[in-house]
Amino acid sequence: MPASPARSALWITLFADQARPGQTLREQLCGALRAAIARGDVRQGERLPSTRTLAADLALSRVTAEAAYAQLEAEGYLERQVGRGTSVRAGAFAAAGAVGEDAGLRPAADLSRRGQALLEGGACTDPRVVRAFDAGLPDLRAFPLELWRQLTGRCLRRQGAALMGYGDPQGHAPLRTAIAHYLAQSRGVRCDASQVVVVTSSQQALVLLANLLLDPGDSVALEDPGYLGARTAFAAAGARLVAAPVDAGGMRIPDVPARLAYVTPSHQYPSGVTLDLPRRLALLEQARRSGGWIVEDDYDSEFQYDARPMPALQGLDRHGRTIYLGTFSKVLFPSLRLAYLVVPPELVRPVVLARTVQDGHCAQLAQAVTADFIAQGHFAAHIRQMRTLYRSRRALLLARLGQAGCGWLQPVAAAGGLQLAGWLPEGSEAALTRQAEALGLAVPSLSRLYLGPVRRDGWLLGYAGLQNQEIEAAVARLACIRP
Repeated sequence: MPASPARSALWITLFADQARPGQTLREQLCGALRAAIARGDVRQGERLPSTRTLAADLALSRVTAEAAYAQLEAEGYLERQVGRGTSVRAGAFAAAGAVGEDAGLRPAADLSRRGQALLEGGACTDPRVVRAFDAGLPDLRAFPLELWRQLTGRCLRRQGAALMGYGDPQGHAPLRTAIAHYLAQSRGVRCDASQVVVVTSSQQALVLLANLLLDPGDSVALEDPGYLGARTAFAAAGARLVAAPVDAGGMRIPDVPARLAYVTPSHQYPSGVTLDLPRRLALLEQARRSGGWIVEDDYDSEFQYDARPMPALQGLDRHGRTIYLGTFSKVLFPSLRLAYLVVPPELVRPVVLARTVQDGHCAQLAQAVTADFIAQGHFAAHIRQMRTLYRSRRALLLARLGQAGCGWLQPVAAAGGLQLAGWLPEGSEAALTRQAEALGLAVPSLSRLYLGPVRRDGWLLGYAGLQNQEIEAAVARLACIRP
C-alpha cells in the first residue's frame, strides 16, 4: 500500500535530520526510524511503508531499506510478517526511550568515574530476536518446555508458600547440593554445597568479585582476545588491565603476576582453544606465590564434541586461589537468570554478604525447579541431546562454508562451544561486516575483543541456535559477499 504524502514527508524529514558524518545510509535510516518511534510519530501496531516504497521516497537502494528493517526487527522495534508487512512492535516505545538518539555514552557530569567506565565498557546483552549468526545462543526450540512446566507445577504444589518468601542469599540449598554433585562428577571440581553461591548471572558474579577483590590500580590479567563483559567489570572497578595474548596453547601466562587473572581455560572465548596443562600449572603456581586470585569462567564446557573435556582448572588447585564460575544461560535458557560461583571456604561469607547488598537472592521458584531438573537426571539427558545436536550443526556449517566459495573467511574448527571464530583478511572487517548486515546477518566482530595493540580481523559465527535450513540459508547469503 503506497504511503500517504504526509507520511512520506515525515520519513524524508527524519532521514535528513539523522545525517551524520561517517555514518552509513543504513545507520542514518535506522536512527530516523528509532526517532520516529521514540517521539510517537508512529503508533504501536502501525504499518510502515514497504521497503520498496521507503527506498523510493528516500532515494535509497532497496537493499539499504531492507537492512534497516532487519536491524530494527532484531532490536525489537519492528514486527515483520508475511502477507501483513512491517509494523511497530508492542513495547517498542519503551525500547526507543532507552536506545534512542540521545542514549549515547557521552560523558555526563553527574556520573562517577566508575559509572562512566561501566557504560563505556559496552552492554552485554543477548538479542531478543535470533539472527544468523548471533553468537553464544542455545537452541530454545529444542528445550523440553513441557517437562519444565510439569516440574514447575510440582514445585508449586509441594512448596508453593515457602517459595514465595525471601530466600537464602547463598542460594536454594537443594540447588547448591545438585550443582556441587554435578560439578564434582562432570568437571572434577573439588567442592561441597557450602562453597557454592547462586547468583543471577555470570556478569553479576564478575562485578561482585571485582568489587570484593580489587582496589583501584590493582592489575588484572585478561586473555587477549577475550570476553568483553569481564573487561567491563574489572575496568569499572578501577583495575589496571594487562593483556595476556592467546595462542594455540591458550593464554600465555604474564611474567609479572597480577592481583587477579581471568581465564576461560576449557574453551577460550573467542578462539575456542584449550589452556594446556603446563600453563595451567604455571598459572596456579604463580597465584600461590603471589597470593593472587584466578577466576575460571567455565561458560560452555558442557559442549565438547571431539574429545572428553579437560577437567576444570579449579580441580588442580591445592591452595585455594581459584574461583570457579558457571552459568545455566547457555545449557538451559537465558531468561532463567541463574549462575553460580564455587569459592574457597574463606571467601564464602564475604561473597554472600556482598551478594545481599546487590539483590538479596535469586528467584526461589526458578532455583527449586532447576534443582529438581538436575537431581532427576533431566539436566544430564538434555546436555547429551544438545551436544549431539550442536555437533551436527557445527559440522554442517563447516561443510557448507567449504562448499560456498567463501575463501576470504577462514573458520577455526574449535573442539566445542556454541559458535566458532572465522578470520578475515587484514583490514577487511568493517567493509565485510557492512555487507553482511545489509544481507540481514549478525556477525559479531572479533577485532573489538582485543585489549592489546595487536588485533586480528574476524567474526564469531554462532550456529547452535540455528536449525539446519537456517544455517544453509545464512551461508548462501555469505556467499553473496564480495571482499
